Amino acid sequence: MLRWQLMSAGLSHMSITFQVHKSTIFLSQSLSNTLQTLVHFGLPRFCQKRHSSSYTSSSPRSFESLNQFLPFCNSNNTADSLVFINSNERRKVIVGLSKIIKGDQGYILLGFSRKFCPYFLVKILKLLESRETAFAFFKLSFRNDSVSLMRSSCVAAHILAAEKLRFLAQDMVSWMIRRIGESRSDELVDFMWASHHEYESDFSVLDTLMRAFLNADTSSPALEILVRMRELGLRPSLSAMVILFKLLIRTGDYGSVWKLFRDMVLKGPCPNNYIFNVMILGFCRKGLLSISESLLHLMGKFRCNPDVYTYNIVINAYCNAGQTTDALAWVCLMVERGCKPSIATFCTLLNAFCSVGNMKEAVDVFDMIQYVGLSPNIVAYNTLMNGYIKAMDVGKANVLYEEMKKNGVAPDGVTFNILVAGHYKYGMEEERDQLLRDLSALDLLPDCSLYDISIAGLCWAGHLDEAMEVLEEMLEKGMTPSIVAFNSVIAAYSRAGLEDNANEAYKIMVKFGLTPSSSTCSSLLMGLSRKGRLQDARELLFKMTEKGFSIAKVAFTMLLDGYCRKGDLAGAQNLWNEMEGRGKFPDVVSFSVFIDGLSKAGLIEEAYGLFQEMLRRGLRPNNFTYNSLIGGFCDCGNLDKALKLEEEMREKGLLPDTITFNIIISGFCKQGSMKLAIEAFRDMQEKGLVPDIVTYNTLIGGFCKAFDMVKADEYMNKMSASGWDPDITTYNIWINGFCNSRKMTRAMMMLDELISAGIVPNTVTYNTMVNAVCSDILDRAMIITAKLLKMAFVPNIITTNVILSHFCKQGMPHRTLMWSQKLSEISFNFDQVSYKIMDRAFHSAQENAEYFRGTSGKSLFLDFLMYITYDFFSRNRPGQKKSPNILELIANGSSGS
Repeated sequence: MLRWQLMSAGLSHMSITFQVHKSTIFLSQSLSNTLQTLVHFGLPRFCQKRHSSSYTSSSPRSFESLNQFLPFCNSNNTADSLVFINSNERRKVIVGLSKIIKGDQGYILLGFSRKFCPYFLVKILKLLESRETAFAFFKLSFRNDSVSLMRSSCVAAHILAAEKLRFLAQDMVSWMIRRIGESRSDELVDFMWASHHEYESDFSVLDTLMRAFLNADTSSPALEILVRMRELGLRPSLSAMVILFKLLIRTGDYGSVWKLFRDMVLKGPCPNNYIFNVMILGFCRKGLLSISESLLHLMGKFRCNPDVYTYNIVINAYCNAGQTTDALAWVCLMVERGCKPSIATFCTLLNAFCSVGNMKEAVDVFDMIQYVGLSPNIVAYNTLMNGYIKAMDVGKANVLYEEMKKNGVAPDGVTFNILVAGHYKYGMEEERDQLLRDLSALDLLPDCSLYDISIAGLCWAGHLDEAMEVLEEMLEKGMTPSIVAFNSVIAAYSRAGLEDNANEAYKIMVKFGLTPSSSTCSSLLMGLSRKGRLQDARELLFKMTEKGFSIAKVAFTMLLDGYCRKGDLAGAQNLWNEMEGRGKFPDVVSFSVFIDGLSKAGLIEEAYGLFQEMLRRGLRPNNFTYNSLIGGFCDCGNLDKALKLEEEMREKGLLPDTITFNIIISGFCKQGSMKLAIEAFRDMQEKGLVPDIVTYNTLIGGFCKAFDMVKADEYMNKMSASGWDPDITTYNIWINGFCNSRKMTRAMMMLDELISAGIVPNTVTYNTMVNAVCSDILDRAMIITAKLLKMAFVPNIITTNVILSHFCKQGMPHRTLMWSQKLSEISFNFDQVSYKIMDRAFHSAQENAEYFRGTSGKSLFLDFLMYITYDFFSRNRPGQKKSPNILELIANGSSGS
């Protein structure tokens, strides 16, 4: 300590010297009046004149305002250290430095700027007052990893630890570890140990080093420090051991975990409840519930009784895994053992039931809160309200809100976000406006929360530009929006398919020092996945994981859904393996998404295998899971298995819904078993389910496919009687049925009826008619085609394939090949069907070279249709300059004549 006292005396003398001569070294009164300039990031040059030639000024462009306070001003690492602090930290450092200057202590800054002196550094860090600001200044100062700089920084850390600023010392050492890397950690340990006796005890320096390594996420050196402590007869602190356990479990080093546990049992400190809870929580997060349960039962041997936190950890783990039955069993067990559940216990169960839409069980849990002598808090009310909103029961959410106020529980920002979003989402504008008026009148929330709610409401209403304006208004007023506001905007942009805008909002959020939440990550991934930008989404997920941001399981599930929708099952499988490797063990939703993807890809055996794995893990399938499997078995023609699964649903307490019956009815219709389809339809009604338009369209389509137009008409009438108006799918089914029956006049009448009903024909309508006219009598085909052209018919790949196929069918394979060649010249994107048609045409032309090559009315008509299609794709090539539309020319010509 003598060395430090001497240096302090020297520092005081230097203070006097600088005060005497401050008029000659620029530290004049004018410098102390620069606070306003500093706050606006326009720091004046700290030294207009330097007494040393080594401090010649650099160009204005390269001279950063903070550099004048730091040593090594002209080093190559000048700009590098600035990237290690964010804008918020930078602002705090500038304000802190300005206060130092106003306090007439600028001489310390000047001394430090000339040479990296640990004593000057300590003085500055202490004057900066807050630990966060002091640490930010150190990160700026530590510009390289030279030996001299490391030694000086270690001395500064010793001094801070001696002055009972151990947390700041740990921050500094952990930062040095991050900068120099684990490979040079031994060097740092040697520096810290070499001269520590002048400042602090053995335990103090080793504890600082151990915690620093843990903060830097480097477990191996931390374990080596622990060994050194044991060798010196020192006992590590419980808090340090807790951090070490957390790190080892997170990195999956289970061998070291059990070795460390045995070490504690034999040498101390003896494990307590907190240690056990940390271990149980760590293993639960890794999905290793059996190990967590074993630890809980082991606690009694060490005179530790599981407390409410212990049980809550296990209950929460089962809820996250979708095993709510097991979670309830643990609640019963904790009560039997004399441990009273807390409000957090019930909120965990509430959230689990609300998340899967099981509102009946959720309400039972909510009622149980008061039964055990507790009162529902704001979290419980918000969770149940959110469940009602997700279940589209806004009325019950409003009733619960009124009950909450009546019981004296004050609503918070989350409450209003839930309700306002629900009212916006389901168009209840009057209730929404009343809620906002109540909110303003009650004056319950600060301005920032009101802004959050306003932004969330605008996002739900689809007014994204207005929401962004409110956000910018907050920033202009110097108010930093909360994570809630940014998440609302990012989620809204992602839902709208504006992923680039979502990314810009994310960048602004990070710029202002806000840490992305799991919701932020999920929203960004959702936007990219929906757009099919799966590679970008995967890279974003990797970057956020590497930065240590919170990544929820739902983020992986969204990306998994993106792969499945795109049909990239190899990518889905890789992500599935990565999920488990990162400790994000799939839940019911994840399993259901993957099962659905496999089923739709025709890999029903693989899907059913995954379903069996889901059951082995104790997860309870939901309706979506069963519907996906039933649909998969129906698509592959295995209706017996589909019906067995439907029966299994009932046995497990799940009621088949309208979607289930629609899938089964569709399966029967595809097989032409219309009698069984009708039986399923009647069974559906008997069970109290109301057939929807999909049900009726499926049956009508089945009868049309069976050429039973009378029955199709009968169910069309039943559909109208049930209050369902025909949609575009209904009309397309009818038109296709009439076309297949060669009743083109009826098909045209149905097309006219469709237009009269105000329904816009789609590509399915057009392609159905085109396919029909290609094989119809020429005169009527030309009349129908003229009508289609007036409807602004837009061809697509299916149109192309239909016409190319008809050339083959009508004995003109050479025309198929000729038009295929012309389309390839304009870089047309053929699909697999196109190539099959071309292959068939080539073989037909090879087998019979005497095909008719002359011209006929039919061939001219098909050429006309093909030319219109070719012209459309030729004009709409990427980067192609617009040319006159052939369809417009035809229309103008006909109107002119």
